[in-house]
Amino acid sequence: MNSKLTLVVRILLGLILVVFGANKFFNFMPMPPMEGAPGEFMGALVKSGYMFPLIGFTEVVAGILLLINKWKGLALIFAAIISVNIVMFHLALAPAGIGLSAVVAVLNSILMYANWNKFKTLF
Repeated sequence: MNSKLTLVVRILLGLILVVFGANKFFNFMPMPPMEGAPGEFMGALVKSGYMFPLIGFTEVVAGILLLINKWKGLALIFAAIISVNIVMFHLALAPAGIGLSAVVAVLNSILMYANWNKFKTLF
């Protein structure tokens, strides 16, 4: 795969993960109010006391690893776990926000395909 394309995709995914992960700690992009099942789900994650910080930490670590181009395999596995859960949340509970979650999943898929030699032993 084109190395310039993978560089752009890697940096873009890394930035998205770092920004949205850091937002879970510093709340510089306030979350819009959610009602019903999405609000209850997010409220439960926040009330657990550990889940939001764990998700944010995982996003930041994966994003930084992608940005500095170290341990890409580990970073992409972390990002895959995150992106699958984001997509499932939006498919099941908040379909209006599926756009960014689909972008994250596609970027992650492109990078996993480009680095398939690191993952083929898993399958």
